[in-house]
Amino acid sequence: MIFTDTHTHLYYEQDVEKQAQLMERCFENDVNRLFLPNVDVASIAMINDLVRKYPENCFAMAGLHPCDVKEDYTTQLDEIYKSIDGRNIYAIGEIGIDLYWDKTTLAIQQDAFRKQINWAKELSLPIVIHCREAFDEVFELLESERDEKLRGIFHCFTGNLAQAKQAIDLNFYLGIGGVVTYKKAGLDLVLADIPLQNLVLETDSPYLAPVPFRGKPNESSYLIYVAQKLADIYGVSIDEIANITTENSKKIFGV
Repeated sequence: MIFTDTHTHLYYEQDVEKQAQLMERCFENDVNRLFLPNVDVASIAMINDLVRKYPENCFAMAGLHPCDVKEDYTTQLDEIYKSIDGRNIYAIGEIGIDLYWDKTTLAIQQDAFRKQINWAKELSLPIVIHCREAFDEVFELLESERDEKLRGIFHCFTGNLAQAKQAIDLNFYLGIGGVVTYKKAGLDLVLADIPLQNLVLETDSPYLAPVPFRGKPNESSYLIYVAQKLADIYGVSIDEIANITTENSKKIFGV
């Protein structure tokens, strides 16, 4: 049984001993594949370090997080794009639009998002989308970029059934994390009408810890709690959840 965490910031932990313990707990819980979203220029080196330590388990992305799209975003984008050369990159992410924290940067968020979608098409890579309080804006841009090259994951999907179906129609998988274990989230009701073949697992660690750790720092080893909730929703074994979602991740990332 192999679990794949398609979205973890485990590299944020820079204490060498604590980082090694986080990885060891992953392995103890069969979380053997971890995909690392980039957020800014500074995180490139941290991701590279973790990939160097665990080349069979950790896989890098490259991208500028929408919350990090500031006045200097074009400079940041240039540096991130240059960093791709000579590295094994498996997705452009995490990218997208976030209107929860700052609505005033919408125009430059849209520009950065579109530029990075074009990187992905140029490099034949999937994109990993961050969308917070911005489904309409994200879908509008994706629809304008729709073609056979556009594909990827809606990270931390928390939308309704219509939004789930639109994402899938655009050739995206839904990234399901700790929110699915929250009683009032309602995500379990949405997933009742969505096949497992459209889902991947994620933690977004150190954020959004699942029950029973809600409110505490998340870690990739907690992916098993997300998997167990999906097993309950779909009425299948946790082994089947692991197998299907890991196969889905392989289709997306090519590894």
